[in-house]
Parts: sequence; C-alpha cells; structure tokens
Amino acid sequence: MQPKISGVILAGGRATRMSGNDKGLIFLNKKPLYQHIADKLLPQVDELIINANRNLDIYRQSGYQIVPDLTPDFSGPLSGMLTALKSASHDWVMCVPCDVPTLPTDLVTRLWQGKQQALATYVNDGNRAHPTIALLHRSLFSQLENYLANGDRKLILFMHKIRAIAVQFDDNSTAFTNLNTPEDCQHWENTQEIKK
Repeated sequence: MQPKISGVILAGGRATRMSGNDKGLIFLNKKPLYQHIADKLLPQVDELIINANRNLDIYRQSGYQIVPDLTPDFSGPLSGMLTALKSASHDWVMCVPCDVPTLPTDLVTRLWQGKQQALATYVNDGNRAHPTIALLHRSLFSQLENYLANGDRKLILFMHKIRAIAVQFDDNSTAFTNLNTPEDCQHWENTQEIKK
C-alpha cells in the first residue's frame, strides 16, 4: 500500500541557460512554469513544498511551503533534494524539477510500485535517465549530506551509490522533456497550441 508522500518542486537553481531568470517563474501559457508542475504533482502527493533560493516572496504567494537550500552555494539539485528530505512531513519524498511541465499523472504511483526494496527510485524514459525526478526515503538524508560535504555533485553517481532503482517510462518518454532555454519554452507553447 502506498504511504503518504511529500512532493517537492526543485526551483532553486541558477538557470544560467534561461539568461539567469528564475526558471520556475518563467511564464508559460500565462502561468509560471512551477505552477504547471504543481498542477501535475499536487493530486499525486499528500503535501507540496517548493525549494527555491530567489524570489521567495513571489513563490510564497502560491500558498505552498517554501524552503531555501540548506547549503548556501547553489550546489545543484542534490542540495535541493537534501533540503527536501529535511523539510518533508512524510517519510517518502517525490522530487521533481521545476522545468518538466508534462509530467505523467501516474508518476508517483509507478515510481512507488517500481522501487522494490530500494530507498530511492528515479525515472528512465527509455533513452536517458532523469535522476532529478526521484522518489527518496528520508533516511537517505545523512548519506546525501556526507556526499555533498565531500564535494560530490553528480546526481546519477549518488543514485548508483545508494542503489536506486531506475523505473522505465519508455511508453511516455516525451512527458519528461525539460525546458532549459527561452527557445524550449516557445517550442513547448507552440506544440501545446497545435494539440488543442
């Protein structure tokens, strides 16, 4: 039986390919990008938290709990995940980046069902791994904290270290397209218009 799960949107990066603009607040079809993620994730989890390091007052207007990184140096998605594990109310934490607006509606269920006995699981779309889209147990906090303290930043290496299970989503690989540049956002909006 699936337990209560906390959902965390990782919006704490520098977004260098977005000209330094806060990626989660880029508007897409008249709505900030993070809100597209929230709309997909909220029905699948029991609480929703946003990990952000800039524009905290704007994010707070959403009504969700906002948590900045525990580490002060923008050390990437692992830092956001560390913060998520510390801040979540529930033992299992679903982390997703703020730039994947077409997440599947069965994401959490499939990761939970595919985890076997592992303490972490992440998405593989059939072509590549997406370790930022991961279901993690809070007991991994100290391992992740030590990993970061040692100067390590590679997310996929951490997933291998903790023996995380990759769950295949090759039936829906386009659901994990991430938007890294203004051009990506424009293309996504155009594609959505065509689908209407």
